Amino acid sequence: MTISFYSEETLDDVMRWVFKWILREGEDIQPTKGPAKELSGVLLEIANPLARISRTETRGKPFSCLGELCWYLAQSRDLSFIAYYLPAYSKYADGLELFGGYGPRLFNWNGLNQFLNVANILKKKPDSRQAVIQLFDAHDIRGCHKDIPCTCTIQFIIRSKQLHMITYMRSNDAFVGMPHDIFCFTMLQEIMARILSVELGQYKHMVGSLHLYSRDIEEARRFLEEGWQPTATLMRPMPEGDPWPSIEALLCAEHAIRAGDDLTPGLLESLDPYWADLIRLLQIFRSSKYKDSARMQTLRTQMSFCGFNQFIDRRIRSLQ
Repeated sequence: MTISFYSEETLDDVMRWVFKWILREGEDIQPTKGPAKELSGVLLEIANPLARISRTETRGKPFSCLGELCWYLAQSRDLSFIAYYLPAYSKYADGLELFGGYGPRLFNWNGLNQFLNVANILKKKPDSRQAVIQLFDAHDIRGCHKDIPCTCTIQFIIRSKQLHMITYMRSNDAFVGMPHDIFCFTMLQEIMARILSVELGQYKHMVGSLHLYSRDIEEARRFLEEGWQPTATLMRPMPEGDPWPSIEALLCAEHAIRAGDDLTPGLLESLDPYWADLIRLLQIFRSSKYKDSARMQTLRTQMSFCGFNQFIDRRIRSLQ
């Protein structure tokens, strides 16, 4: 089997190539979740991980991507948490939890915080090749669960004072899952880079089965019809320094917003604008659920960075 490799600057450029390639060369398969077209043994590279959000109408999903990242960082398997952002997860729950939730596996897997463990390895030995997080476990296929991790391993490598990240996935839904996965994983990459005080390097995404379900083929074609997107990144670099205090503030705010509670007075003013904007995105998402376009407009004016405005405006238009 030959591994096919493709490298681009942005997520949109990678997705355009993936969709074209699957539609032209994909092999028809019949997996459990429905008929699909598949490419096997694929390696994708995003040279600029800050270009982690699609600009398109079809796949531009910053709100649900951010919600899923918070779910990871909160070390949660709770269905109600992730279904608030991505209702489709309800189909894959074992009761009220997602068995394969990544958060506990990243940060508290059998008592081990794998994320901080590999950070400590790289602090001691920057050239180490042992900084690997394992998400898929042999026991995952021993029993019967509706959801087991699609991601097998994540490896961090420091070279030339840049932190590169290599993800290996046994299976990846190119249309629905891949944009969320790449967003969350490159955010984890940037968090790790800040912990280690190194520059952000390249992101590589290796997939055993990269597929497009038949039900999504027409949507994928619509994505391609949108044409080429601007190449400017939609996210600023994460602020320098230890990110964990800001992450804790983000998670506290996320919980309050999702529960309909007020934020701690002065919280947004106390944070770097980067993190405050992420909290405002969560507020905008909740306001959109309650069709409060006036509140969304107000929050839009408070954003310190204009890169998210196209998504906010699109959400406001959808209510009108």
